[in-house]
Amino acid sequence: MNTKNLLELSISALDELKGRDIVHIDVSRLTDVTDVMILVTGNTNRQVRALVDNLIARVKQADHIILGVEGYEDGEWALIDLADVVVHVMLPAAREFYELEKLWTVNSSSRGQTEI
Repeated sequence: MNTKNLLELSISALDELKGRDIVHIDVSRLTDVTDVMILVTGNTNRQVRALVDNLIARVKQADHIILGVEGYEDGEWALIDLADVVVHVMLPAAREFYELEKLWTVNSSSRGQTEI
C-alpha cells in the first residue's frame, strides 16, 4: 500500500469513530523515520483506545503491517507505527501539552496539506 492510500485509510478510520482535530503533517524532509504524522484527539481514554482499535482493524484488513503500538493501555497518548505513517491518538490535555504540531511543522501552510 502506498503512503497516500495508507494516509487516506488512516484518516478515514479515525474519522469513522469521531476523532477530533485530525491533522496530518508531511515530515519526510525532516526525518527518515516516517513520511507522515497524523495527530488526532480522543475525548476520553476509552475513545482513544477505540480509535486505535478501529485503525488497527482497518489497517490489518488492508493487509498492511503494523510495526508497533505504544501507550494503548493508559489511553492518554497512543502511538501507532505504520512505517510510512505514524499516528498519535491523544487526550486533549496531552495534545495541548506536547504541541506536536508546533514541533513538526516548519511552516504553518504545510499543516493538513500533505502532498504524497
